[in-house]
Amino acid sequence: MILQPIDVFVWAWLILCVLSAAYVAWDQFRGNPEPAVMKWGFVLVTLYMGPVGLLLYVLADKEPRAGTHEAFTAPLWKQGVGSTVHCVAGDATGIITAAVIVAMLGLPMWADLLVEYAAGFTFGLLIFQALFMRGVMGGSYVQNVRRSFVPEFISMNAMMAGMAPVMALLMMGRDMRAMSPSEPLFWAVMSLGVTVGFAVAYPVNVWLVSRGLKHGLMTVRPEKRAAGHGGHAVAHGAHAEHQTQGDTAHSDAHDMHGMGGSDPVFRVTQPQLVAVGGLTTLMLLFGLTLPWAFVNMRLSAHDVGGIIMPPGMIMTPETPAAAMRDMAAADPRLVRASAPLTARGDQVLAPHLVGGVKRYRLSVGVSGWTILPGRTVTAYAINGTVPGPRLELEQGDRVRIEVTNALPESTTLHWHGLILDNAMDGPAEITQRPIEPGGSYTYTFTALQVGTYFYHSHDHVDRQQALGLYGALLIRPTADPTKLARVRALTRPGDPATAPEPVGQDRADHEYTVQLQEWLLRDGLTYPAMPMEGGLPNYFTINGKAYPATDTVRMRVGETLKLRFIGSNNISIHPMHVHGGPFTVVARDGETLPAGARFLADTVNVGPGQRYDVVWAARRPGRWLLHCHIPHHTTNNNVEEQGAGGLTMVIDVQE
Repeated sequence: MILQPIDVFVWAWLILCVLSAAYVAWDQFRGNPEPAVMKWGFVLVTLYMGPVGLLLYVLADKEPRAGTHEAFTAPLWKQGVGSTVHCVAGDATGIITAAVIVAMLGLPMWADLLVEYAAGFTFGLLIFQALFMRGVMGGSYVQNVRRSFVPEFISMNAMMAGMAPVMALLMMGRDMRAMSPSEPLFWAVMSLGVTVGFAVAYPVNVWLVSRGLKHGLMTVRPEKRAAGHGGHAVAHGAHAEHQTQGDTAHSDAHDMHGMGGSDPVFRVTQPQLVAVGGLTTLMLLFGLTLPWAFVNMRLSAHDVGGIIMPPGMIMTPETPAAAMRDMAAADPRLVRASAPLTARGDQVLAPHLVGGVKRYRLSVGVSGWTILPGRTVTAYAINGTVPGPRLELEQGDRVRIEVTNALPESTTLHWHGLILDNAMDGPAEITQRPIEPGGSYTYTFTALQVGTYFYHSHDHVDRQQALGLYGALLIRPTADPTKLARVRALTRPGDPATAPEPVGQDRADHEYTVQLQEWLLRDGLTYPAMPMEGGLPNYFTINGKAYPATDTVRMRVGETLKLRFIGSNNISIHPMHVHGGPFTVVARDGETLPAGARFLADTVNVGPGQRYDVVWAARRPGRWLLHCHIPHHTTNNNVEEQGAGGLTMVIDVQE
């Protein structure tokens, strides 16, 4: 699935890697005259480096015409390519294998790099050098291990010096899918790391070949056999003949493979060996420690693998995994169903009445929710809608609400502003164990109050409420004496007054609930909007829709409209304004204002968690706006559509 624009290039690159390696394998084993170990070396390197490996093969090793391989590969720069290919083929195979295993085990990134280094060095030395090159090098396996140790150490240090920071910084960057071997981006990062490692190791390998410490490219002709080499084909070409001659002539540490022959000019000296080895060791230490200055190397693939951070988020070595997970995009691959633009949230959910108890079932899961034509967010929805279903109760109702969690993370629900038993309040880890994925929890309480309330997630609220876990909860007055008696029996000293609302409080010709929300949608991914770097919203909705997809309230002159503003958002205080004259503020945070405390206004500042009930009279015909008075909040990604956007809706008044 394409989640980000980079995925197109990732898939294209990985396909090119496979095709390039297939061509090299076909051409090598069709007849390119060199030892099998080098054939496999070029195939593996091309698989890891794609078109770059193919280019190196064509420019440095592919025999251009029959019988010309020896002369074609003679230049030192080509011999350096062969030496580096041999190094990278073995070392990178060990590194990539270790990276997959370590990611599955969940080791931190710093341990990941150390294990990868050890695996790459061990595989390169013991398998690709001492074992696979034995036919060329001659001698016993133990002798070859001893002879190869120092050159392999130098070459591996240089390669890992380039590869380590590339892997660490990209894997621990904004798109942490690169930490998971099940993601294509992991393999693309590995490919880039190997390519950079090759480039850093190449100059060192040119020097190693020039000083007789490593093999370069070799030529093997089937017609030329040497009995002294156990039936293996003799290696011909620049440096290779000296190599086979020198294997029996030199065994001291100063001339590791004897490629310098008898010419002392080409013999490596102890100071040279120490200097080059010391420099590559410093390079390795720099490559391993550089990422510590930028990312949290204590994290593992189990901690944050697979998540994608919002653009612009500031990540430092101190950023914890929990913060990253909270700010990460909702995974659209978890969406099981997407609602069309015509779908509406805040729909009244009918209860099942069992034994005098109103029973509701709420299911929390990942859904696609369309806020505008062509703009669908990946939402944490309740019963598939944003906002969730409206729960309409009467004072004195006994309620039983079963919540089932289909999210990829734990959750709870909190009943904002209600007086109830503490065990039913909803804060995760404080009043209840979180509802784990696949689990359920039942909330039971009696509605003691009257007014406008709402429910929302109280587990990782910064993330889950911002992604859509909220809904309106309206409690209306009752005239049922049984319910009123139940309320009186449960009321305690200090509780708000529970008498029925004053006459006229709940009477209006029309009623509309306004639930506010902020969204962050970038490159097709939905992030929880937060007041942090990279987390600020660019879309705003009323009841899950942004203007011009918001509802239109239709009235006639002389009618009244009761608006219930709910601050179901997480970030901003929204000054909600209605055109066409003032309204009367009749309730705040669910509490009815006494007649003497009510006031006229045309704007109320609705903060997160706050509620205002206002009654607006239609005085003149026309299309009157209801909107937030922060202009940016009435745009869609900073663009107006049909005159507005975001937190805007129309009250259409006819004569």
